[in-house]
Amino acid sequence: MTSLTHKFKVGQTVELIPSISRSAASGHYQIVGLRPTDGESVQYCIKSRSEAHERVVAEGDLTLLPPQVFKD
Repeated sequence: MTSLTHKFKVGQTVELIPSISRSAASGHYQIVGLRPTDGESVQYCIKSRSEAHERVVAEGDLTLLPPQVFKD
């Protein structure tokens, strides 16, 4: 069995890679939680200032941005 580890940490700023199958706010997201794997990929809770809710996404759907991009 392969042990998957999280590439990103809580508090880091990421960009959600656009997808036709997902309607999401454009812009930057902040990692707000680490989730267990879904069997094949590591997952994260992310939050955009433009949306009232958090999203759960796979690591492959995210790219890292510099930390100063996401400001409260």
